[in-house]
Amino acid sequence: MRQMLAKFGTTELAGGPGADGTRLRLVDGPLQLAWQHCGQTSDFIGGFFAQRCRDGGPDREEARHSIGYLVNELLENTVKFRAPGDVVVEASLEGNSFELKLSNFVGEDNVVRFQEILKEITTSDPGDLLIRRIEENAASENPSGSGLGLLTLMSDYGARLGWAFFRTDSDNPILLETYAILPLA
Repeated sequence: MRQMLAKFGTTELAGGPGADGTRLRLVDGPLQLAWQHCGQTSDFIGGFFAQRCRDGGPDREEARHSIGYLVNELLENTVKFRAPGDVVVEASLEGNSFELKLSNFVGEDNVVRFQEILKEITTSDPGDLLIRRIEENAASENPSGSGLGLLTLMSDYGARLGWAFFRTDSDNPILLETYAILPLA
């Protein structure tokens, strides 16, 4: 049983029956998930979906870069802040729209701070907030970078992002689903 705790941004994906899709499970086992897995996974997904860009559609190389950047940024955040457990990556491409959903568990200690960041990111102008955060980080001795990657995706790439937090039962950490819709030029 899942109980919705909070929702931020766009958490509905439109991928219809004509969408090309894939689902990967990054298993948290003896090899342990690490940042290098993010780069390898994002390169694979970027290349996989770029090959599906049809003539007259988005430029394949630009699509590969944009998809790879989006997946890497979101997957790095997922791996960095997750509780132990697998990460499920679901991706699809339909026309000029790439969609991504990441599912993982997060510890309750990370949830409150992350939701504060998300509240600001999803209610502010991403371009203005990006500039403000860059200026704050430049003036700080200990820059936090809070949300710079997410703001770059929203501001520079036109990505629509969303997050949904669920309680699954009292013994498990919080289930987090991260959503992204990326328009490809």
